[in-house]
Amino acid sequence: METIQISENNINMIFEVSEEGDVRFLHFSPLPYEPELIRSEYEKSGFRLVEIALSGTDRPLERHGSKYTVTGPGYRMKYDNHIDFYNEDGRKLEITTYDEITDVYVTSHFQFYNKISVVKSWNVVENKGKSDVGLEYISSFNLNGIAKEGLQKRDEKIKVAIIHNSWNRELQWKEYALPELGIEQCQQELATRSSKAIHVSNTGNWSTKEYLPMGNVTNTETGSRLFWQIENNGSWHWEISDQTNHLYLQMSGPTENESHWFKNLRPGEAFESVPVAVGVVMGSIEKVTEELTKYRRHIRRKNKDNESLGVIFNDYMNCLFADPTTEKELPLIDKAAEVGCEYYCIDAGWYGDGYWWDEVGEWWPSGKRFPGGILEVMDYIREKGMIPGLWLELEVMGIRCKKEKSLPEECFFQRHGKRVYDRSRYQLDFRHPRVIEHATEVIDRLVEEYHVGYIKMDYNIEPGIGTEVDSDSFGEGLLEHERAYLRWLDEIFEKYPDLIIENCSSGGLRMDYALLKRHSIQSTSDQEDYRNYATIAANSPLGVTMEQSAIWSYPKDDGDREETIFNMVNALLMRVHQSGHIADLSDERIELVKEALDYYKEIRNDIKEAFPYWPLGFSAFHDDWVSLGLEGKEKDYIAVWRRGGEDRINLPIPHLKEREIRVKCAYPSYGDCDFRWNRETGILSVMIPTYPGARLFEILKIK
Repeated sequence: METIQISENNINMIFEVSEEGDVRFLHFSPLPYEPELIRSEYEKSGFRLVEIALSGTDRPLERHGSKYTVTGPGYRMKYDNHIDFYNEDGRKLEITTYDEITDVYVTSHFQFYNKISVVKSWNVVENKGKSDVGLEYISSFNLNGIAKEGLQKRDEKIKVAIIHNSWNRELQWKEYALPELGIEQCQQELATRSSKAIHVSNTGNWSTKEYLPMGNVTNTETGSRLFWQIENNGSWHWEISDQTNHLYLQMSGPTENESHWFKNLRPGEAFESVPVAVGVVMGSIEKVTEELTKYRRHIRRKNKDNESLGVIFNDYMNCLFADPTTEKELPLIDKAAEVGCEYYCIDAGWYGDGYWWDEVGEWWPSGKRFPGGILEVMDYIREKGMIPGLWLELEVMGIRCKKEKSLPEECFFQRHGKRVYDRSRYQLDFRHPRVIEHATEVIDRLVEEYHVGYIKMDYNIEPGIGTEVDSDSFGEGLLEHERAYLRWLDEIFEKYPDLIIENCSSGGLRMDYALLKRHSIQSTSDQEDYRNYATIAANSPLGVTMEQSAIWSYPKDDGDREETIFNMVNALLMRVHQSGHIADLSDERIELVKEALDYYKEIRNDIKEAFPYWPLGFSAFHDDWVSLGLEGKEKDYIAVWRRGGEDRINLPIPHLKEREIRVKCAYPSYGDCDFRWNRETGILSVMIPTYPGARLFEILKIK
């Protein structure tokens, strides 16, 4: 028997190779390994390194239901070799297993990152046999025993967090006990192998339309946390259930059961699974978000935008709402420049004379909307000292777009011999060279002819399970399209490294780190009510780093001073997405906008290096009070929102307890609120006299 033991970046991992060649993944935790917690060979048999399902392969007697346990040939994979080495990111472990019947080999990759408690995990399947094999499932990470530490029953100590996501209701953290999710432990010991699992999945191209591809398991007895994110811009799946008396977590990209994915592997062919990031910490949820933030900053494309954090004005939200004209834009451009915006993006509608929804696809500017041409407006934006931007939705073509008739049928998603429609648009397939040619031509024209430096890349359809064109399954067509789209993005950023392309999908419906590894900025929501947006803004560091998180600020035409302040505080700790009819605001309210943006420019260098915390916990839409803090090296910043209830609140800030600090209300400068710092208790007490009301506090750490 051989043991592979790794302790790296506060992560402890144990693998065991039995005399028969079975590889057991026994431990992944910030806690030390306790061998006695796996009590028998029967229990140990459920600690497989990888689960893989091939067509026509039996599964042993087990009540698995639709769970991805005891897969065939997953249960019979044997050890071949492993390598343990260092690269520029950190330590790297690769373990290769094989099935002697099919000659299928799987190499399991575990990439560590220096000083970050996160591992990236993925599997590569290779057919070394002489016959085709049908790949129906491959895990990206498979860990049993996630509740083995501690004395309490798992129903008492384990909490599972699911991050719900939806149009206008993004980033909602909900934590559950196991009985609340239907897997209460009620069987006798040595019989815990139910057919029920907690399944969290996405099927389709809107990767986060129902959930973020993330999760967290907390052992409340030991204080340890296991967390993860799946890095795919389409279908994905994770599940938690019981196996051989233990609780397991398993993650993957698309599956046959959930997302109609199947891949035929011919002799000599290989398939690489979707990567996932998995981490462990001891302590609070802030420890989780700190490690995730460090990891996300490390893996993303290096770019100037995440260093400079430019202020963007976009004319859409509670402003022109996709009805731009030169006449409407000019006063907004003037005022955006006056208050200090650095980018000005014309949103949807610039390419259509009237109703444009089902005609999109050619991306030529409307002569009716812009009588002097779009370049006249682009040049005017530059004259005002801002970089111009335009909205696009390049992955689709409207059903009345003239250009769609000139493209081959293979350029479009198809199922059952018919093109896929959704919301009067066709889905383009980025595997086809004519689609790549079309998309690149549009980007070239916008950048080189219209002098655009910012593109809002939107996506407003869901084409479903995929396409049958040149694919083994609908899901395989979708996955390969998505990977082709990512390769195209890489090529565009290599060609135009300073071009900013905002990742937008009806707001935050593709908030995943396959895309955010490339995009420097992410639309978080289309929420039109600034009071609700406080919840989305406060929770946004869960899903995306602050310097990538675009938050709308849109003072209302008929609003007042406090409404303007609330709007501005929404955005000041993230990326400012200024909007609203600012040309119609009173002088007092314009000054409040300008003051906020001036202050933002003073603190944005701190934002890009800070880590988030939540004095009141994650926000729900019904909360009267909301708060988000950013912990920096020399200063902290705390946003506080009041939407009702009593006029004062206590904000616990444990990491500042017994510290000597200096607190000031940084925005608005006139204050009009009261606050007190209690050094002994580590509590900042805040009073905001009116609601809706919001304030931003700055905390200088003296010692």
